Amino acid sequence: MRPIQEASGDYLKTIADRKNGGHIFRSYQFIGLEVAKLLADEPHKALYIKLAKQFGTEKMMTLAKSVAEINNIRNKGAYFMKLLYSNEHSHDKK
Repeated sequence: MRPIQEASGDYLKTIADRKNGGHIFRSYQFIGLEVAKLLADEPHKALYIKLAKQFGTEKMMTLAKSVAEINNIRNKGAYFMKLLYSNEHSHDKK
């Protein structure tokens, strides 16, 4: 049998690992995380999840893939946001 200090250390590590893992329950959550990865902007993943819920998953993925393919953009996240909102406002005028 292992000493209690060693066993409790393993348990605390397991709890800490669970805390860092996330759960995805909806498709827009998955798409938001994928968009963040495509744009290399993972610190703002919560924003992309919110936008995927607001704008729809198909629109978000299509736009993110096209932005990700452009090599000479320094900040792909900012460029994506500019295109997302400029496209949204152009549809409002029609």
